[in-house]
Amino acid sequence: MSNLLPRRALSHLNERVDAFRAVVVGGPRQAGKTTLLRQLHAERGGTFATLDDPTVLQTVRADPSGFAGYGSAPRIFDEVQRGGNDLLLAVKRLMDLDDAPGQFVLSGSTRFLTVPTLSESLAGRAVFVDLWPLSAAERTRSEVDAPALLFDRERLLNSSPASQWGRGDYFKLICEGGYPEAIRIRSESLRADWFDSYVSTVVLRDVAEFADVRHANLVPQLLRLVAARSGSNLVFSDLAKSLELNHATVRDYLGYLDIVYLTAKLPTWSTNLTSKLIKTPKAYVTDSGLTASLLGADLEAVSAPGHPLAGPLVETFVFAELTRQLTVSAIRAGLHFYRDRDGREIDFVLERRDGTVVAIEVKASATVRSDSFKHLHWLRDRLGDRFRAGYVLYLGEELRPFGPDMAAVPLSALWGGAHLP
Repeated sequence: MSNLLPRRALSHLNERVDAFRAVVVGGPRQAGKTTLLRQLHAERGGTFATLDDPTVLQTVRADPSGFAGYGSAPRIFDEVQRGGNDLLLAVKRLMDLDDAPGQFVLSGSTRFLTVPTLSESLAGRAVFVDLWPLSAAERTRSEVDAPALLFDRERLLNSSPASQWGRGDYFKLICEGGYPEAIRIRSESLRADWFDSYVSTVVLRDVAEFADVRHANLVPQLLRLVAARSGSNLVFSDLAKSLELNHATVRDYLGYLDIVYLTAKLPTWSTNLTSKLIKTPKAYVTDSGLTASLLGADLEAVSAPGHPLAGPLVETFVFAELTRQLTVSAIRAGLHFYRDRDGREIDFVLERRDGTVVAIEVKASATVRSDSFKHLHWLRDRLGDRFRAGYVLYLGEELRPFGPDMAAVPLSALWGGAHLP
């Protein structure tokens, strides 16, 4: 285990096992869930079983109650959604008999409590931990908590030296993404083969287990369309026309992609600042490497200034990095975007539960101009004390203040400027 990159979620998971009857670890297939659970098992003991093993799965289906109660706690069940509702009901019955913490750790490659065939809710009994593919902070072994740092502008300005990351370095990181298996593949073409096989496996296996997908061959195409529209509002009519499907089918298929963690919706930031708010969410593929592969991005070409895919890839990467770090951050904050009918748009808005806000624009360039902050200034003027800072994340070297509450920040500040090992 010593050569593995440390996962920030491990300490997060241990804390929750000590406090709750059950912990559910969710995340996309191949993100590292099984490795994380084996590490937990090595540290804490208990009972480990993966339902990806056909023999184990047969045992579960034959006697879900006996399986759920076998062995010592914590009982760690990997890919638990494959056991279906009967296994979840058996787990629920055992927890209803005993309120001791640390009884079960369940993992799944689907958001299985939203899957129609798995109707039993563990509400009030379980807490959830998301495990995404590796963040840039994890890949560089950085200790930076970027969401917390963004809310403390002065500390950010004083803690980040000039960035040593060049444009080519950034796009290499972006095109590799965070899936551990894909990162180990040095060849771009072989990595593209891995991503193609990955998407096929998830669609034909994981989605097919909970949904009747009559046009399975179109689901990868839908995923590609979402990738091509990264950061754009979801327009079902546009997607339906491209795929020659009806709106309801496209809506269902997008829901399935969300359930298996391949896509995620970014909600609009709810505010009463204007009645002209556009409320349609944006959609992203959840890994920049997968996005790059779906779009056929060539690393050398996309690294060149002005490439049309550069902006969407950088924005997708920032979405993924903030999402991943927020799951283990010391602060609790929601991630949103802002767009209104007057043409004002802010790529990302972080809001804490106390109502304080950080706003972020993303630029795939090495320079920042003062007009890049115009929408951030507009938001600051309307929020007053709630507004903590506005940032333009860019691919340059210097962290530069633009007034008392604005700054241009190198993208690498999200992981403290550390380099890949």
